Amino acid sequence: MTPLVLALDIGTSSTRALCFDFEGRKVGQSAQIPYDQRTTDDGGVEIDADFLLDLTAQCLDQLLPTLQGEVVGVAISGFWHSLLAVDDAGNALTPVLSWADNRAAAYVPVLRALMDETACHARLGCVFHTSYWPAKLLWLRDARPELFAREAKPRWMGFGEFLRSKWCGDARMSLSMASGSGLFDQNRLEFDAEMLSHVPIERAQIPELCDAADFAHLNEKMATRWPKLKDAKWFPAIGDGACSNLGSGCADETKIGLNAGTSGALRVVLRDFAGAPPRGLWRYRVDNGRSIVGGALSNAGNVLAWARENLRLSDDWPQNVAAMEVGAHGLTVLPFLAGERAPLWNGEARFVLEGASWNSDADMMMRAVLEGAALRFSAVAGELLKLAPAAQIIFSGGALERVPLWQSIVCDAIGAPLTQSLESEASARGAALLALEALGALTDARDVPPEMGATLQPNLENHAVYTRMLDRQNALYAKIYE
Repeated sequence: MTPLVLALDIGTSSTRALCFDFEGRKVGQSAQIPYDQRTTDDGGVEIDADFLLDLTAQCLDQLLPTLQGEVVGVAISGFWHSLLAVDDAGNALTPVLSWADNRAAAYVPVLRALMDETACHARLGCVFHTSYWPAKLLWLRDARPELFAREAKPRWMGFGEFLRSKWCGDARMSLSMASGSGLFDQNRLEFDAEMLSHVPIERAQIPELCDAADFAHLNEKMATRWPKLKDAKWFPAIGDGACSNLGSGCADETKIGLNAGTSGALRVVLRDFAGAPPRGLWRYRVDNGRSIVGGALSNAGNVLAWARENLRLSDDWPQNVAAMEVGAHGLTVLPFLAGERAPLWNGEARFVLEGASWNSDADMMMRAVLEGAALRFSAVAGELLKLAPAAQIIFSGGALERVPLWQSIVCDAIGAPLTQSLESEASARGAALLALEALGALTDARDVPPEMGATLQPNLENHAVYTRMLDRQNALYAKIYE
């Protein structure tokens, strides 16, 4: 039978299951179940752990009967920064808190009073922000004191480790997942003693660490449910951003991955990197030999969809917007509907449109929104290109595909060519490639690049205008928030 790697892609809005052959090519059908995270009035974004685990199991139930090969490995791409508590029996004591959960905002300045943020950023690769564990743990200490008063102290982990503990019997955490916690020393490859001294948990309450090649097997109960997987090696969950870069062909410093979906990100994989990330960006891990440096944006396709829904645009708005001269509308937009991460890291920032007059119409405002969101990609790209000045930028993501005009705006704003990756399953494929490396079936993820599409060339005159517009955008942000 054809050997296969099964990939679970557990994202923030759906969970998927699909298979790849030993050449990194998707084979057969896939199964996908969408879901919504629960939001609260005070800024919470969470999902019930058992509910999400059941959805993932349902995907396997749907996929496995369709397979025509032998699954020798199971790879997992999981969303970074999730956090939950479990008891001694491995049962969830809290929901899974998302990176977008903002209830710990008041504890970010507490961390800044306790520690030197610049030194921590250089060491841990993370700024002080509600996306990460330290602020969340301080908030939970006060919001859920009963968790910390338990005689049997809870264990803390992400959803990927929760899945592994429920289905395989251990909760080991990959270096990749640990690197996105805000507790992890990126060079020493261990949880940071100084940061642990300021949060209300101990090292023993966090999973043991492992690398991407570490594997487990299904426990007896789950092997009975899925006999096709009982002999497969289950590899630990890897951060979805790292998987996306590898799967889209951005596996080293020669290529920067740009993804624009609901949110956005730019990332570059660096081998044997021991430096600090640029100011405002983060550094995480793919595995013990590969770091990934980049910036995530909270506002990309979501802000475009919001504008299209609320500006009451005409049917021919794309043609009208495309015909406009760059920057001629005189508007400046801060596209921060959901706060912001890199490079500003202000969870309280909000959408601002400045400069409107009686002559400003909906099409002009839509153009300003497209440009405002593109400028945030430009701000991150400028920092990454300092680390990898010769890198080719590879783009993907539904938001760019749905609004082709935005592709050229982003390209001009960055001022560098953009090449489209035609790989539609980048995160799942990247996880599968790491599993193939671990299985010895693949020497390096770079050896099986995906198919690439057309390359966009920037208009350098437009780029010069966008550079001035970025300066105005940053000045407006400083006037309001600094």
